[in-house]
Amino acid sequence: MQLNDLRIIVTGGASGMGRFFCMELARAGAQVVAADVDPDGLATLVDEAAGLDGRVIPVKANVASEDEVIAMVKTAAAEMGSVNGLVNNAGIFRDGLLVKKDRTTGAVRKMSLSQWQAVIDVDLTGPFLCTREVVAQMVEDGVSPGVIVNISSVSRAGNMGQSNYSAAKAGLVADTKLWAGELARYGIRVGAVAPGFIRTPILEGMRPDVLEKMVKGVPLRRVGEPNEIFLGIKFIVECDYFTGRCLDIDGGLVL
Repeated sequence: MQLNDLRIIVTGGASGMGRFFCMELARAGAQVVAADVDPDGLATLVDEAAGLDGRVIPVKANVASEDEVIAMVKTAAAEMGSVNGLVNNAGIFRDGLLVKKDRTTGAVRKMSLSQWQAVIDVDLTGPFLCTREVVAQMVEDGVSPGVIVNISSVSRAGNMGQSNYSAAKAGLVADTKLWAGELARYGIRVGAVAPGFIRTPILEGMRPDVLEKMVKGVPLRRVGEPNEIFLGIKFIVECDYFTGRCLDIDGGLVL
């Protein structure tokens, strides 16, 4: 597949890496539905993408809502004629240790069920719902080939303070392999990208000393750039013999 052949949905498309992915795909000539819960961010994205070879179509949707995902995929198929791609990028953090004892008071604090569930709902259930609906639409429309790209994380190996996020991102890689086997019969490939520390507004908002400490653990001694993650997406789209695997793009970082 080529990028300009894509009629693709990118979740979490209004900000961060998702916004960058939408812009690069549209720049390459793809039709892109940017799905996000932030209508203002989507509006500025559409303005920014004006004049590119492709186009960006905004759709407000919460990937954790089954009804909203179903409606989003139907809208995407109607707007673009059909759908042949998906980037499962939407994700949230609700970090915290599983159990922590306060050194001063001795009080024991626990990761709340709401912290756990919120991340699982968006970061794991969201990709399940989006992939299920996109694939169902593709099969119903007889669309082939197709491609699904799941955005995992270096935290899939297990990162302290991220029980919820690590579980979701590890589960997403497991589903990548599983879905690749199930969907090959329909001409649909499934790959994943696991970014390390990437320059995004969240990372740039960190205290410089904290960021410096993080970077010391990266063999290449720097953070990654969004374009370096997009190169992984581009490879998965364009390499028709790639499926069921995860590309770790993390500067050699091992958690």
